[in-house]
Amino acid sequence: MLIRPAPARLALLVALTLGATFAHAQEKVLNLYSARHYQTDEALYANFTKATGIRINRLDGKEDELVERIRNEGANSPADVLLTVDAARLEVADSLGLFQQVQSRVLEERIPATLRTRTWFAFSTRARVIVYNKTAVQREAVQNYADLSAPALKGQVCVRSGSHPYNLSLGAAMIAHDGEPKTEAWARGLVANFARAPKGGDTDQIKAVAAGECGVTISNTYYLARLMRSAKPEDQKVMNAVGVVWPNQSTWGTHINVSGAGVLKHAPNREAAVKFLEYLASDEAQAYFANGNNEWPVVPSVKVPNKELASLGTFKPDQLPIGDLAKTTVQAQKVFDRAGWK
Repeated sequence: MLIRPAPARLALLVALTLGATFAHAQEKVLNLYSARHYQTDEALYANFTKATGIRINRLDGKEDELVERIRNEGANSPADVLLTVDAARLEVADSLGLFQQVQSRVLEERIPATLRTRTWFAFSTRARVIVYNKTAVQREAVQNYADLSAPALKGQVCVRSGSHPYNLSLGAAMIAHDGEPKTEAWARGLVANFARAPKGGDTDQIKAVAAGECGVTISNTYYLARLMRSAKPEDQKVMNAVGVVWPNQSTWGTHINVSGAGVLKHAPNREAAVKFLEYLASDEAQAYFANGNNEWPVVPSVKVPNKELASLGTFKPDQLPIGDLAKTTVQAQKVFDRAGWK
């Protein structure tokens, strides 16, 4: 799907229909493939163009579709930057050789080492928390991810697919911290506790917990913030029925994941691509980028006044380097498959 400005829509339409490339680097354009679809990003892109004079041509799509498109386009790809969510997806793109190494003093100084690799960078973070029904499950019983596999929760767990990147990234973190055998035992226990077969997204799981269809789930924090911000009475009722736990506060901390981006291997406008990534690390862009999806900035000095996220309280995040997390994603999928978490 193409959006404003009209010249960008026309340029990309020509590229799609005739196989032509986007404008050359000297024309000061950036060709962005994006899997983020938030209204606040519009202001982000407009401000980048205003500050640099670089016009953004943008192609929106689903993460897997964009990665496959870049693979198929090969050396003829017009894309300069891939912007997407979740370390697992970024790692897939990296493992396919789609990114190139970027050296930037700005990115190295502003983004913590744990939130960047040599080829891609995180620009916002979210946490994966435990959500429980206040009347059906005791808060003390679900303080850690490991607790979700306890026999006492048999028939109480709702969760989305084990093949979804959000859960794969959590599994990858658990493998990195606890090892593959222990993680597989946890996954088997989790499957044994399912209230129903996995289906739907995180919001569906939260609503199922609130309705009593199950007692507990795991969810990314921004889904909770969205429900809290909703003016719908039914969404407020959901949030009144559930409680939220920051898992593993006495051990390695709550699992963190990211939205991120990288410069593509065959980027025709490499200089503009690096400038764009550096812009995303600026104070202004961090505020737009993170708060647009109820996330946290990666630059420590940037603070976003999000009262919904603030209401969840403070927590100890997992400090596992995001690159290490990505390395065990494939293992996590194999573990979940053996455990029957489909």
